[in-house]
Amino acid sequence: MAEPLKVGVAGLGTVGSAVVRILGARAAELEARAGRPIVVTAVSARDKGRDRGLDLSGAAWHMDASQMARSADVDLVVELIGGAEGAAKACVETAIEFGRPVVTANKALLAHHGLAIAQAAEAKGVAVGFEAAVAGGVPIVKTLREGMAANRMGRVFGILNGTCNYILTRMEKEKIGFAECLADAQKLGYAEADPTFDIGGFDTAHKLALLATLAFGVQPDPDGIYVEGIASITPLDLQMAEELGYRVKLLGVATRTEAGVEQRVHPSMLPMDSAVARVGGVTNAVEIDGDAVGALVLSGAGAGGDATASAVIADIVDIARGVGGPVFGVPAATLAAPSRAPMARHEGGYYIRLSVLDRPGAAAAIATRMAEQGISLKSIMQHGKDDDTAADAVSVVLITYATSESALRGALDAIEADGHIDGAPQVIRIEKR
Repeated sequence: MAEPLKVGVAGLGTVGSAVVRILGARAAELEARAGRPIVVTAVSARDKGRDRGLDLSGAAWHMDASQMARSADVDLVVELIGGAEGAAKACVETAIEFGRPVVTANKALLAHHGLAIAQAAEAKGVAVGFEAAVAGGVPIVKTLREGMAANRMGRVFGILNGTCNYILTRMEKEKIGFAECLADAQKLGYAEADPTFDIGGFDTAHKLALLATLAFGVQPDPDGIYVEGIASITPLDLQMAEELGYRVKLLGVATRTEAGVEQRVHPSMLPMDSAVARVGGVTNAVEIDGDAVGALVLSGAGAGGDATASAVIADIVDIARGVGGPVFGVPAATLAAPSRAPMARHEGGYYIRLSVLDRPGAAAAIATRMAEQGISLKSIMQHGKDDDTAADAVSVVLITYATSESALRGALDAIEADGHIDGAPQVIRIEKR
């Protein structure tokens, strides 16, 4: 009989507890798949006295995750502490230093320190699995790293944050405002007490940095990602999108361009009949555009204890089998330095909503400013007055043909300077299917 794989789990929150529970409940099935028993021999968490509904009698308890990582009773370390620095980083670095493979769900850690971690792991000849770090239970890492190896990817994009997708879905269906919907999401546990990381787009940016590395062979570059959140989206925007045949989603998009890899996170309008646009609620979805296979879409549970634990355990089973290889699919030394495509060069269609003051010549002046920047307008719609417009203003929606970000910003700056609008313009990019 093969020797058991002794697993140490650092972090016993929702995901860590689910990992321990499933490893115990499905021990026989997992042994058959892995070719050897998988046993939790050590755990680490801050509160030893908390009742997690788990039988931990056979596991050594460590208050210090790094101490657990260097323990002789551990063959593999599962890091589920979270955060780019501190205990999580120390735990992973210690495990690698002592020659132990790592499985982690920590997108922030890998986005900011993934290159160094990959270099250290390859030098020690140990595996690092991170399927759970992006899109929860959706096997997007394995798909990009292994299943799409024959393809040259042109674009990878999708819904990478369930909180934002839940909020936008409810706002659209129930015609309620952002603040009200966010408060409900917090009550239901879909949003944190401080939701900034999710609704500001930063969680999506960390995940996108990893997808871009896997898809394009570039070093993780979270600081090179253009980021906008969803707090400015209104029910009127969602209504207008529906009338135009679109649906608004917070997307993470990485695209190969002649200028480099363009990485951006922002609300986008997608054609309503596209696969990603149809994904609602807390579900995640990712589309990969490969030259050999075409467009491939994966969707499923992007968060939650069992779904994320599913991805963690898949990595554990792979390592138990002896499946390894470079962390990001290619040797860390071959990952290209970030080659950022400036957001100003982005080209595409735009939805623009302006609160236009009701005065002679305002509409003509706006059209002139657009024309000065070479921007062609596909349609112009006047919505009338609503709760978001001043008493002496009307909402006007412009849809542009493809233009550059720099041209659009130049036109909008001039329009604001002319004094014909009340408040800042609302801009939502239109993403091609």
